[in-house]
Amino acid sequence: MSDLIVGISDIKVSNNPADVIITYALGSCIAIIVYDPLVKVGGLLHYMLPESALDQNKAGVNPEMFADTGIPILFKTCYKLGAEKKRMIVKAAGGASILDDTNFFRIGQKNIMAMRKIFWKNNVLIDKEDTGLNYNRTVRLEISTGKVFVRSSGGEMKEL
Repeated sequence: MSDLIVGISDIKVSNNPADVIITYALGSCIAIIVYDPLVKVGGLLHYMLPESALDQNKAGVNPEMFADTGIPILFKTCYKLGAEKKRMIVKAAGGASILDDTNFFRIGQKNIMAMRKIFWKNNVLIDKEDTGLNYNRTVRLEISTGKVFVRSSGGEMKEL
């Protein structure tokens, strides 16, 4: 097995059954996980912020930083490997309120709302999600099976 690590504002897509795609320490960031079971193509996006309008320069250099530019790239990259939208299983994790006890910035909530808005506009349903609350998460996607596992801070890996 080969681990593909997804950093912050990063994306990895694979059709190699030996690959496992992993992202660590999701706080207010969101991981979007997509998988087409027929062709065994999967991908994971780890985005930081809801909208590229917040910083057009950064969006131009690293579109994976934002929900509105990163999510379309995730889907299009999977399509290039043979995935089809109608078959894709979509899962999400993250969007926590970390170090924001007063909920002043609400970045986690804004990230969740941006994701839902984009999916709603594009007729995409989220099959399962583990979002919100106030703890970090680690997410892994097994390309061979399409199984997604989430570990909450200090907890054990559980299938999503």
